[in-house]
Amino acid sequence: MKDITNNEMMFVLAILKSPELQYNSNSMAQVLGISRMGALKIARRLEKEQVINSKELGKAIFYKLNLEREYVREYVKFLLKREAEQTHPYEKVWIDDIRKIKSADAAVLFGSVLRKHKEAADIDVMLIIDKKKYKKVQNEIHEIDELNTKKIHPMYQTREDLARNLKKGDKPLLSAMKGIVAFGEGIIIKAIIDYLPK
Repeated sequence: MKDITNNEMMFVLAILKSPELQYNSNSMAQVLGISRMGALKIARRLEKEQVINSKELGKAIFYKLNLEREYVREYVKFLLKREAEQTHPYEKVWIDDIRKIKSADAAVLFGSVLRKHKEAADIDVMLIIDKKKYKKVQNEIHEIDELNTKKIHPMYQTREDLARNLKKGDKPLLSAMKGIVAFGEGIIIKAIIDYLPK
């Protein structure tokens, strides 16, 4: 893949993080704040690179990620890591803290901290855990909370919960999925692949 522009990164991550939605060039242009032609140009480039596939429905063309390809899964994983590194400095501090939670399999920072930064009342984090490690994860969160004025507000999901709640269209979960992945990118991508219609 050639140099990835910010809009290309946002294009791919928008599709990934909203598996319940269908994006065409019009809706993607609104998400990115660019012209429809600009969105179409990005889509054509990504399709040429086989990162996305397009499908005609009526008069519109909708895009989905080509996640069956290992190259695309690795590419998306890289973009999630890049997003976490390039995020707002206040969010970055919390991502670094969340990465200290070693007993969870994956973590996503979401909610008001991504909009309000320092003004957020608490720090919403979705944690994918193994039930057996629940107590350990709680202790690790407690240790982080002790050092901060704001407390982590955890949303716990096992991998099974994640798959089930995605299929159910659970609104709080779908909202959390739009956050910034602190770690466990592969687990989040797998859950989305399992959710998408084959």
